[in-house]
Amino acid sequence: MPASSLDILNDLIALARKAGADSADAIAVDSTDLSVSVRLGVLEHLERSEAMDVGLRVFVGQRQAIVSTTDRRFKSLSELAERGVAMARMAPEDPYCGIASSEDIGRTYPPLELADTTQFSPEELIVRATEAEEAARSVNGVTNSDGASAGWRQSLFSVAASNGFSASNTRTRYGLQASVLAGEGTGMQRDHESASRVFAADMPTPEWVGQRAGERAVKRVGARKMPTARIPVFFESRIAGSLVRSFLNAILGNAVARGTSFLKDKLGQKIFSDAISIVDDPHRVRGLRSKAFDVEGLLPQKRKLIDAGTLTTWLLDLRSARQLGMRSTGHASRPTGGTPSPSPTNVYLEPGGVSLAALMKDVAQGFYVIETMGMGVNGVTGDYSLAAAGFWIENGEISFPVNEMTIAGNLNDMFLNLRAADDLEFRYGIDAPTLRIDGMTVAGT
Repeated sequence: MPASSLDILNDLIALARKAGADSADAIAVDSTDLSVSVRLGVLEHLERSEAMDVGLRVFVGQRQAIVSTTDRRFKSLSELAERGVAMARMAPEDPYCGIASSEDIGRTYPPLELADTTQFSPEELIVRATEAEEAARSVNGVTNSDGASAGWRQSLFSVAASNGFSASNTRTRYGLQASVLAGEGTGMQRDHESASRVFAADMPTPEWVGQRAGERAVKRVGARKMPTARIPVFFESRIAGSLVRSFLNAILGNAVARGTSFLKDKLGQKIFSDAISIVDDPHRVRGLRSKAFDVEGLLPQKRKLIDAGTLTTWLLDLRSARQLGMRSTGHASRPTGGTPSPSPTNVYLEPGGVSLAALMKDVAQGFYVIETMGMGVNGVTGDYSLAAAGFWIENGEISFPVNEMTIAGNLNDMFLNLRAADDLEFRYGIDAPTLRIDGMTVAGT
């Protein structure tokens, strides 16, 4: 019988030790992807890919090297191990590198339901994408289509290390997306809807995805620019997670250790209002970013990153934890050919206690943002400036569509002035309810 991925990794580590490594760890990713896309009822793209990648990290003293391959034959693995050790001997010393101690590695893992057995055929995916596009095009006012796509992925992720850690898990992901246009000429507007789930049975219907895409596009027709003002800005729940991502990028241990985060000196301090808490939950059943262990064999735990407005922790892998004189939080991730770095799991900003209508009720003029564009977030200073589109708010109600606007502020001030509605949905892995931030600069005409 063919060797399992874990058997191969443990053999590879033994080969590295034989070649002169003091310690080593290795990962393997076995994946199958199938995706299709259609436009105007015609199949435009059909792709199936299979990958079997292996990455080895070896340590000689305080020197490390990483090598990777897709060739799992014994001779190739032996050469890979020898090459890795030779590279490590030439690498500069790094006082913070190294694998976890055997006392710290995980032994038991919670059941997370991360793998479905459903496998869609190309024909089934084509039907799903076609149905989503047809539903979108059937919405009155839709004039053209950007297409629809559907796909599924299955991956087996395996990790082993010379400290005795050895584990693997299988994950599945199903996706569906539709994008259409409404209006004519220079007034044409585009919008989309998408869904991604761990289990196929949890996916919304293609008709729901298409209908939502069409309705969103039609509502944006007739958009105009508004004068520059300093007003409350609302971030629709679908994109509010982008603000949470900006926060997460600022608490990554490697950024903090380098001093390149605008929050680098804020641990233990109040950076949001008392009403705001942000949770990292690696153990959500069927969560899009759930994991029982990280790539260094440590077990992440559910924790409040923000507790009643206070920053409680950084997100740490072993290296950044050692740099900062702390312990890893079990957030290490890595590609087969790269070094570990910290990354979040399922993160959500807890919902507030009022509805969106109530949160909007006292606003004479405001901007309800449904789309942002550009790369204008400075992680070092916290300066924030992005192109945006959405709807204008008048007298507490959404009034008409607007576009070609810019929203600007600084994340330190934005976080302190942030309030949350009660409409949280778990859809993307990093989620937030609709968010209101007062006093932002909105630039238009």
